[in-house]
Amino acid sequence: MPLVSGTWGFIDKTGEMAVEVQFDKARDFSEGLAAVLIKGKCGFINKTGKIVINIPQFDDVGDFHEGLAGVWKDGELGYIDKTGEMVIEPQFDNSGNFSEGLAAVKIDDKCGYIDKTGNMVIKLQFDNVWDFSEGLAKVCKSNQLGYINKVGEIVFEPKVDNAGDFHEGIVAAKISNKWGYIDKTGKWTINPQFDDVGNFSEGMARVEINGKWGYIDKTGNLVIEPQFDLAGDFHEGLATVKIDDKIGFIGKKKWFTRLLSSSKNEVVIEPQFDKAWDFSEGLAAVAIGDKWGYVNRIGKMVIGPRFDGAEDFSEGLAAVKITD
Repeated sequence: MPLVSGTWGFIDKTGEMAVEVQFDKARDFSEGLAAVLIKGKCGFINKTGKIVINIPQFDDVGDFHEGLAGVWKDGELGYIDKTGEMVIEPQFDNSGNFSEGLAAVKIDDKCGYIDKTGNMVIKLQFDNVWDFSEGLAKVCKSNQLGYINKVGEIVFEPKVDNAGDFHEGIVAAKISNKWGYIDKTGKWTINPQFDDVGNFSEGMARVEINGKWGYIDKTGNLVIEPQFDLAGDFHEGLATVKIDDKIGFIGKKKWFTRLLSSSKNEVVIEPQFDKAWDFSEGLAAVAIGDKWGYVNRIGKMVIGPRFDGAEDFSEGLAAVKITD
């Protein structure tokens, strides 16, 4: 995805500036490096803010995944290593991040997969492809969805209208306008019955029924009744939920006392924010009005709302935007 625009720097978990605001664009740290744009030139910085890879010849760059990062030049994509050396020359019309040793690539109208040397290990043959996840990748050929293994063999072709990537052994799938979940053999483990769903995360998945969101476990049982206007996936034991245009956080087996009456009820973080990201490394970015800060897992604002933009903490630092 494109670099996040603005005037950006990085803070540590005390809210102190670890890398001063100086970048026109910035990404999260990944594998010890963060992609930045300064004065129209791309590069990667380390956690002291030093530019360790200076690559002004590229139009855009991606994050490092499994030791390689995608780079764009004149509409074609290739990959560099952490020394900045070009290990796979720009030649692809589109490509993904390396995942489980392979990256999805596209040339003209066909897609396949390369390894880290740039060899086409699964030949260009598909109309569309996705990253590998848990040993399988979703592919589409002649409007037929399928899942392949790492040698390109079709493992199964589900008779569904749509499907996602595997998470925790199962994948969301849609048929006749209802969503359920299938396993790695293509068998329905949770029958299609929901209006919309999310991926399983930490043993639970968000589901929509009649315009309200709740959560199910892997048996398909509703463990948190549909009651939220929007809901996010669980991260670090908490998930974002929206009620009456405000966002808060719930735990896996708890809900808001003002919604349900039970001796087990416990407020986690009441809906009070205008925007919020998921928890990452113990903190979540939240917005009150147009200013961003960070809360801890009990809802305490540990870094006050003073930023014009904020991203997740990654490897101990978070990108923040200051325009004043």
